[in-house]
Amino acid sequence: MTSSLQIGPHTVQPPVVLAPMAGITNAPFRTLCREFSGGKGLFVSEMITTRALVERNEKTMQLIHFDATETPRSIQLYGVDPATVGKAVRMIAEEDLADHIDLNFGCPVPKVTRKGGGSALPFKRNLLRAILREAVTGAGDLPVTMKMRKGIDDDHITYLDAGRIAVEEGVTAIALHGRTAAQHYGGTADWDAIARLKEHVPEIPVLGNGDIWSAGDAARMMRETGCDGVVVGRGCLGRPWLFGDLVAAFEGTGAPKAPDLREVAAVMLRHAALLGEWIGDEKRGVIDFRKHVAWYLKGFAVGSEMRKRLAMTGSLAELEDGLGELDLDQPWPQGADGPRGRTSGNNRVVLPDGWLKDPYDCAGVSEDAELDTSGG
Repeated sequence: MTSSLQIGPHTVQPPVVLAPMAGITNAPFRTLCREFSGGKGLFVSEMITTRALVERNEKTMQLIHFDATETPRSIQLYGVDPATVGKAVRMIAEEDLADHIDLNFGCPVPKVTRKGGGSALPFKRNLLRAILREAVTGAGDLPVTMKMRKGIDDDHITYLDAGRIAVEEGVTAIALHGRTAAQHYGGTADWDAIARLKEHVPEIPVLGNGDIWSAGDAARMMRETGCDGVVVGRGCLGRPWLFGDLVAAFEGTGAPKAPDLREVAAVMLRHAALLGEWIGDEKRGVIDFRKHVAWYLKGFAVGSEMRKRLAMTGSLAELEDGLGELDLDQPWPQGADGPRGRTSGNNRVVLPDGWLKDPYDCAGVSEDAELDTSGG
């Protein structure tokens, strides 16, 4: 099943992309995923707000820091105002801050959609076009891609129109999450929509996203939809080694042995240590790591009290001691590859007043609609 994906001048082989996730896909997590993949694939930063980047917000400038071994360097931008998006993209190009820019039109969280951003934005066709035009023009030689959802809800489907606009404005590739904003992460991703988008925009690569929990899922998506690559989000939560599995599946080298709890515990400690080094404070790194504990331990026989204790640790020594008390010889548990992370669905999408009245009118969207912080 070996194949490659072309993103501008960058060959991504195999065609596997780590989806940007707020608070997750920072430099330490990208490092872990990249180590398991042997450096193969594309690993995208957390969502960066264009306004915060242009204003050189301190947190944002840390989020766009790449390890020297990361290549290509990939930044995902969120923006609502075309002029601000244009400034941010030109800043990235002129200051050599990244090698690839991805634009977020897929985020369904209320604080983003209520400003008209993320998965709400493609409904406004002319606004989408204006943002893409500013980004592609400002990027110069840097490739610009976009990630989107099917639409706002079943009554406001936008992905085919958005795909055609993207092609016309010079976008290099499109990733489609097969859910609407209203679905959030609930229900089942619509892989048929990915196949339809691929037929609708044959000029550029289409990547599929949604419900890839294993390398087998990725292979099945490619086979069933004809997409050119896969984007993995929640499937790698607590599973950075999934990228090693994906490389093996695409290259036909045989699936690596699933890790036992001892190996998982070692990855957990490394992850926490990398976060401490990145933040510059061991305790803060361990605290940031706490949210990952349940994902790593999913399916293993670990009592609720011990799970709680591990999710409250404040130092690497404390984390190591707690992990050392587990039955580390446990093999990989059956059925542990299912959904992780947020799974709520059928939410009311919070939108600006009158947003759905006219899909072409951009009135009421201004620079004030930009979020002032990055990381989603």
